[in-house]
Amino acid sequence: MAFGPGVIGALRRKKVGQTISEDGPESHKPKAGTPTMGGLIILAGILGAVLMIAYFGRQYLPADTYEPGITDLFAVLLLVIAYALLGLADDYLTIHPVRGVRGIASKPKSAAQILLSVAFVMWLASHRAGTFAPMLTVDGVVVLQGVPYWIFAVLFITGMGNFVNITDGLDGLVSGLTAIAAVAFAIVVIIVPPHMGIDSQLLLALLMGVAGACVAFLWFNTNPAKVFMGDTGALALGVVLPAVAILTHREVLMIVISLVFILDGLSSALQWAVFKFTRITTGTGRRVFKKSPIHHHFELCGWMEQAIVVRFWICAIIAALIAFTGASLGWW
Repeated sequence: MAFGPGVIGALRRKKVGQTISEDGPESHKPKAGTPTMGGLIILAGILGAVLMIAYFGRQYLPADTYEPGITDLFAVLLLVIAYALLGLADDYLTIHPVRGVRGIASKPKSAAQILLSVAFVMWLASHRAGTFAPMLTVDGVVVLQGVPYWIFAVLFITGMGNFVNITDGLDGLVSGLTAIAAVAFAIVVIIVPPHMGIDSQLLLALLMGVAGACVAFLWFNTNPAKVFMGDTGALALGVVLPAVAILTHREVLMIVISLVFILDGLSSALQWAVFKFTRITTGTGRRVFKKSPIHHHFELCGWMEQAIVVRFWICAIIAALIAFTGASLGWW
């Protein structure tokens, strides 16, 4: 929170203002010019948290817990920074287009995300070769194992990064949802420890740092927002959740907790698929929603932006309660 005003002032001086799509809701038009790349505030909070976790972890945790935990912690941090830099480049090129092209094209951007996810998974496969079992279980039944699990891990990281990025469309929406998801995941893992894999106290502490950074950012991002996180923040937040879930072997738990992100992202995929299919078959593309992702549909239905954000937060809390119930019953 102390770091925010300085960053926002610097972004204003650099004139890195948000561009608003012409086909977006009319209520968003006044937001044009609001500083973006505010994810730097979140990243600063996460970096500060990591430094504190590393310092106090060394003092209060035994070496056999601290040493593997700090390695995992910095691996996740590197993934977060890499995705944040990709988002930063996309934000910058959106504001300062090259040859009339705004942002990074979708194919090279997706390829870069996949490569970064593959790099993280390859590190995990080599670093944890003797301690990490590559398998996904649901209710005690192995669903994926070996190579199929590693493919799932790459898709999980990349998919969540994009889902969170797609959800970032309303003031305070993603920062609030991420804080809820991070706190809920950490609490459930503490109360219901994992049945397999190595649980890391440092990774759970990292999630508290992520939640703190999001709450601090929410101070400036609540409606009417003084700053937007942009892809810089959304991509970084999108990968920290699945990365921690994979390292603690609670992937299904995180999927349930993150249902709002996933459903909001899938609404865009559904809209695109139906439009393409109907245009091919009938010659006229039809839409499922007035506008995707679905939070914009609710806006066009007359819901106030603040009401949508709070209701999505409520849905996230409900998903967290469902996740806790399932964990208590041993489903995930």
